[in-house]
Amino acid sequence: PAFHAVQTGVIAASRPRRIVYEQVRLPGVAKTAKIDVLFNPGFTAPRFLHCPNVTLIHDLQHHHHPEFFKRSDLLAWRFLVWSSAMTAKRILTVSEASREDIHATYQVPLHRIHTAEPGVEPEFFTLAPIGNEPLILCVSTLHPHKNIERLVDAFAAFRASRPEYRLILAGMPGFHGNAVQRRIHHHGLEEAITLTGWIPRPAILDLYSQAQFAVFPSTFEGFGMPVAEAMAAGVPLIASNIRPITDIAAGTALLFPPDNTAALTAAMEQFAANPALRAAHAASARHRATLFTWDRTATIVLDALELAAKE
Repeated sequence: PAFHAVQTGVIAASRPRRIVYEQVRLPGVAKTAKIDVLFNPGFTAPRFLHCPNVTLIHDLQHHHHPEFFKRSDLLAWRFLVWSSAMTAKRILTVSEASREDIHATYQVPLHRIHTAEPGVEPEFFTLAPIGNEPLILCVSTLHPHKNIERLVDAFAAFRASRPEYRLILAGMPGFHGNAVQRRIHHHGLEEAITLTGWIPRPAILDLYSQAQFAVFPSTFEGFGMPVAEAMAAGVPLIASNIRPITDIAAGTALLFPPDNTAALTAAMEQFAANPALRAAHAASARHRATLFTWDRTATIVLDALELAAKE
């Protein structure tokens, strides 16, 4: 009853059309609707508005890793995210690391930036992990910063002494899918590594229940949902020692420097050789993951919206 949908007529896949609508038409739609505060959940906001706005900036990857962006996209990202940070009454982000980064990069006062960590669906907590099979799971889009090629290299070295193990890479091909396939072919691991592409949530849950342990080797993240999901599923986790992953895991995962292939191989060997170690990490991680609920996220978002509306 309190919800009213407005059809934009904009094809979501067209970024230019979305930007034009957001900057040109959305301010008028918002004014006509007489809204008190506008929530922008995807990095950017209209430059000119009649009302306060709250913008969710997930991370500043475009600032730290411009090499992963097309030049035309990068120019838009730089201006629009900066503009949104300057005009928002309140900014939401998904981790304390991103909050500090936004503050340092745009000089936005910390009291205007709120950390609303995402929640994990309850289905993950009710999974009964089996983990009897020699199966390693990595849930990740195949983008360059996800560090999947290094994972393939580390798995090749690990499998030299553990030939029974398989690796499943579950996620969209992304910008780096072909490079990952070439690396798999280089090591002759076509039979040992499975690329699933996009799969529905039930299939992801099934993979988590089967995995002996999971690996998340990313070099940059705003949050890292697969980390929280593996923890909630009770799956032992190996992850790169970068923030915000270290903040999320808080001592419940085996960590390695994301530029160190040998360290990742050694971590996989640790878990493979020690079922008790896996069980201890899984139990502590599942307990830690109970902090990440959507109710908590929603409360923080609502508080930010109310504060912005009053200012």
